Amino acid sequence: MTARPVLAALAGAAAARAGLAAGRALDARPAGAPWRRTNYAGRPVTLLGGPALAAAATAGAALGAPAGTRVAAVVAGAVSGLVGGYDDLAGARPEQARDKGLAGHLRALRAGRVSAGAVKVAGIGAAAAVTALLTRRERGLADAVLTTGLVAGTANLVNLLDLRPGRAAKAGAIAAAAGLGGPAGGLVAGPLGAALAVLPDDLGERVMLGDAGANALGALLGLRLSQVPSRPARAGALAVVTALTLASERVSFTRVIEATPGLRELDRLGRRPA
Repeated sequence: MTARPVLAALAGAAAARAGLAAGRALDARPAGAPWRRTNYAGRPVTLLGGPALAAAATAGAALGAPAGTRVAAVVAGAVSGLVGGYDDLAGARPEQARDKGLAGHLRALRAGRVSAGAVKVAGIGAAAAVTALLTRRERGLADAVLTTGLVAGTANLVNLLDLRPGRAAKAGAIAAAAGLGGPAGGLVAGPLGAALAVLPDDLGERVMLGDAGANALGALLGLRLSQVPSRPARAGALAVVTALTLASERVSFTRVIEATPGLRELDRLGRRPA
């Protein structure tokens, strides 16, 4: 690894730790109340870990990205984090309680309502499309479609994993580490550092990534996938992301993970007992 990705990883980690410190200070004030939640185990947590991760991962990605993808990294990470944060806050309103998942968003639209989740999906989709235009160069329409799908789809997929402490951050860190090679590897060096820096607080159930953190991390991972040179490989990656997303509507990821040796132990690693 060259000096630039290493610097990006360290910068991502440092920015994430600074963001977490700022989040703790805000959480101690009344202004932090809208971000407070109770997690799956009934413990109080704050969603402010999400904006900290989103900002740090985006800045780190822009720092490590090769020329031609830096603006795209900022668009993908920043917009996904912003609309994810909107869903974290607006989606907690009582009238939004049933508007979860693709089916919930569609039900809301049929009832004449626009759910917070639908706003998020539209925002991430628009950001993904802009990202595709920014990185298109000599590529054709098929490549732009693949880029849009990978950025938006991976943003959503990582968010679907944020159901247990540390799960989304672990998955994101593993995927980022796997993508460090090649000319575009610097794109995920900063997100890798940021995810690892947030992981102890996530596992310790002091913070949750929420939509802001998980969507931003996933969008940046999707951008890295979009830079794989082979079009069949990119199409295969999008097919996997799409299949997992559709499966999540009917199959519980948590049940699958708990029933799979290896995945179960990795998922529980470092987590407090329920």
